[in-house]
Amino acid sequence: MTNRSGTIERLTELLGDRLSTGSSVREMHGRDEAWTPTALPDAVAFPESTEEVSRIVAICAADGCPVIPFGIGTSLEGHVIPVRGGISIDTSRMNKVLEIHDADLDAVVQPGVTRSQLNDELRASGLMFTVDPGADATLGGMAATRASGTNAVRYGTMRETVLALEVVLADGTVIETGTRAKKSSAGYDLTRLFVGSEGTLGIITKLTVRLHGVPERISAATATFPTVAAAVDTVILAIQSGLPMARIELLDEVMMQGMTLANPDMSFPEVPHLFLEFHGTETGVEEQVAAFREIAEEFGAGDFAWATNTEDRNRLWQARHNAYYACKALRPGTAAMVTDVCVPISALADCIAASKTAIEDAGLIAPLVGHVGDGNFHLSILIDPDAPDELRRAQGLAHAVNRLALEHGGTVTGEHGVGSGKMKYMEEEHGPAWAVMGSIKRALDPHGILNPGKIVPGN
Repeated sequence: MTNRSGTIERLTELLGDRLSTGSSVREMHGRDEAWTPTALPDAVAFPESTEEVSRIVAICAADGCPVIPFGIGTSLEGHVIPVRGGISIDTSRMNKVLEIHDADLDAVVQPGVTRSQLNDELRASGLMFTVDPGADATLGGMAATRASGTNAVRYGTMRETVLALEVVLADGTVIETGTRAKKSSAGYDLTRLFVGSEGTLGIITKLTVRLHGVPERISAATATFPTVAAAVDTVILAIQSGLPMARIELLDEVMMQGMTLANPDMSFPEVPHLFLEFHGTETGVEEQVAAFREIAEEFGAGDFAWATNTEDRNRLWQARHNAYYACKALRPGTAAMVTDVCVPISALADCIAASKTAIEDAGLIAPLVGHVGDGNFHLSILIDPDAPDELRRAQGLAHAVNRLALEHGGTVTGEHGVGSGKMKYMEEEHGPAWAVMGSIKRALDPHGILNPGKIVPGN
């Protein structure tokens, strides 16, 4: 490894004890929630302002030292792992909600603000931030990975939610992309370029995000189905019928076994489920519920369980957000290799059926959950980390599901992102456009210091 003592010395002069070379801190920033080998940074920086981020990057740029932005470490494709060492820039101390504009339905935040923190501050305003990945991730990390979650079918992903960004470029220059206006035709859409760039083009230091009013009425429910295919067909018809669903989550029978183990007080039948939520006026929600129930019953749905009060709804969605840990309850002591894909909704039933066959062929336990209103689903493949054969079969299964997504006209990742884990599929999915991505990377980061080894080949 390159000797970076000079870089660390200059950063220490800047940050003092907010630059750490301690082994435990480096180890924490050398891994995420994915099945990815750990790689340690040389040091971890804890800036408290955009100016400090800019100066850190400028120092590293002068020395050719990699910089890797770090939010809270909940990514699933190795995004934050410093595969070439360098400086991990932890934004957790940049965690202020700077402005809330009630009348304009937007907020300005620092990148270390988490989604729950923002919603806590919005509670008195009658507004809500709607993007909700399973983890309580930071908004900077969510923008960098183009996160979505259970609400995306109605409210959109971070792509639709981020209005403007402040970004530190590879030489330390600070730029602003976009404004608080809801639309613009002025120049290239740099905001969308940085949303989903996973820290490879710049480091996000401020975000302006879209908010929504809390609906007059919210009603949640679970419904059981005889088969996964019946549940998926229900979703397809509901979407095609124009029902404005707020959430439609699929959990297969294996996932429901884990949910029962993790939530014994909730008494879930161990059969395929849809978890649902409806938003709107009193009358509108009643109409949505009636229309959905009529469609679902055509496909054999039963055991509708309703949760109309806030406490019951929160318990239901907390259980869904903790599905990753419920998976691991099926086989304690194992690790979970998580993968996600997304296909056109018309191809969803066929792609899931083929994926279930691939799971059987691999002889592994792999619960399936999905934001099926978007055509997005996930597998958590449970493996013994000390069993090389299981790791080989799990990798083969993940590859098979990615190939199925591409064959069905979809993408190898609907929300987890590329990181280092899915780079091998990028050329097949994007063709010559992947080379264009590489050209953009080299133009903005000619020395390849920004999160190298992710999305596109490094310099």
